[in-house]
Amino acid sequence: MTALPMTRTPSRLWHDAPAFTGLALFIALTAIPLLAASLIDTRTFLDAPVWQKPLQFHLALATYIITLAFFARFLPQGMQSRRWRIYAAVVCFCIIAELVWVGGAATYGTASHFNVDDPVMGILYGLMGVFAVILTSASGTMGVAIWRNPATGLAPALHLAIALGLVLTCVLTLIAAGTLSSMAGHLVGTPVTGARLPILGWSREVGDLRVAHFFATHALHIIPIVGLLAPARSLVWAASAAYSALVAFAMWQAFQGLPFLPWLG
Repeated sequence: MTALPMTRTPSRLWHDAPAFTGLALFIALTAIPLLAASLIDTRTFLDAPVWQKPLQFHLALATYIITLAFFARFLPQGMQSRRWRIYAAVVCFCIIAELVWVGGAATYGTASHFNVDDPVMGILYGLMGVFAVILTSASGTMGVAIWRNPATGLAPALHLAIALGLVLTCVLTLIAAGTLSSMAGHLVGTPVTGARLPILGWSREVGDLRVAHFFATHALHIIPIVGLLAPARSLVWAASAAYSALVAFAMWQAFQGLPFLPWLG
């Protein structure tokens, strides 16, 4: 099994991706007052605590950006240019804007997503969609750059897995999120009891398009794990195809109005 180079990981994060690392730390710290608010403010919106979504976004985006910071060590030297730093700053701005948008909606006890009836929130929803595309593009950009970099020092299977995981995260997320944003909501069907999976919040009664979105955004974690274990590039390709099929299946199942784990319903 091939190991990832872990030497001086904290210092490498700051050296290779200071903007991404700093933002991940900022998101983690700003989640603390949100957690406190969730304990004090007991309001609900659509049968869920109002601060649940902001906390989920903080966790998801912090995980995403620190993962990009870790994989930045495999970028070619030429990527550390002024143009790349500007692009990274734009990505960070988009992430912060997303968090402010979701947190602001929670403050007012209203919906951030699919809120097109309110003119202001409708405009913000469209703008945040653009920002989401930009921040998601970072994984694809890095994936392609790592793919083309022959000097990563990684075993071929792991090199391919990291690159593919990043690229698939971008492609699959844009498909899943784009489909989701074109709908009136994330559910396909009308729940009766409101039963949901713990933590993730997926419906246990009807189709939920967030399932496919979740799997799509975590390709950059799952595929590299396969690369750590796989002895050959062919297995990485096969695993990537299977993972893409899983995302496609989750979308198809949701559109049939079926929960992802029906036996829990």
